[in-house]
Amino acid sequence: MRRLLSRSLAPSLSRRNLLGAALAAPALLKTHRAAALEPVDVELVLAVDVSRSVDAQEQALQFAGYAAAFRDPRLAQGIAGGPVGSIAVCLFTWSDWDIQNLLVPWTRIDGPASAAGFAAAVDAAPRETFLYTSISGAIDYASRLFGQRYEGTRQVVDISGDGVNNSGRSLAETRQTALDRGIVLNGLAVLDRDPSPNAALAGLPPLDEYYRDEVIGGPGSFLMVAEGFEAFETAVRRKIIREIALAPPPGPLVERAYA
Repeated sequence: MRRLLSRSLAPSLSRRNLLGAALAAPALLKTHRAAALEPVDVELVLAVDVSRSVDAQEQALQFAGYAAAFRDPRLAQGIAGGPVGSIAVCLFTWSDWDIQNLLVPWTRIDGPASAAGFAAAVDAAPRETFLYTSISGAIDYASRLFGQRYEGTRQVVDISGDGVNNSGRSLAETRQTALDRGIVLNGLAVLDRDPSPNAALAGLPPLDEYYRDEVIGGPGSFLMVAEGFEAFETAVRRKIIREIALAPPPGPLVERAYA
């Protein structure tokens, strides 16, 4: 009788074990995925405008500015001061609503050597120019980049550009979606020293005011204004050093950099 009972229970127990394993699988998979994310102090996405209003010389100044910022020893010192002592950074270019190109993938930076490696990757990245200016498309794309390999205490998007949103979906909706996810949006507005009179005729606000009111947002967000592309290198260096700070000190909502 015991043998018969044991045999009759065996398939039932096996089915229970299989069912339990199946139910536990999603939880185990989720735990595994969470454990696979490497902790860093900040996840920083650099979004670079390559619309037609940015000519070849100005685009070169942008890339040179980002590369120089990561070669600055103060950046490595700032990273070392964090509790983890590392950050994760990637860089992409953007233009039309459907044109975003990831040129430098997520890179862990924990000292001068890895920072110099990132700078070299920026130097070697291709230069392309497209048409429109879709800040909303850039924010959408940047938001999808987070949580792929790293897990930072802060998620920051650094958007540089020289024009207003003129392609893609509503900037207000896109911006709010990112803010609801806890993403911090910082801006780097590049002012043309000889602005087109068409902007004033169209009733558009000055670019620095536009970025301040319509683009940036989130805890500790701020806007850096480069007075012409010649000031871009100074602006981006100051901006990134402030962004990677463990507890960004209270600072002005809008800072300005001059050549």
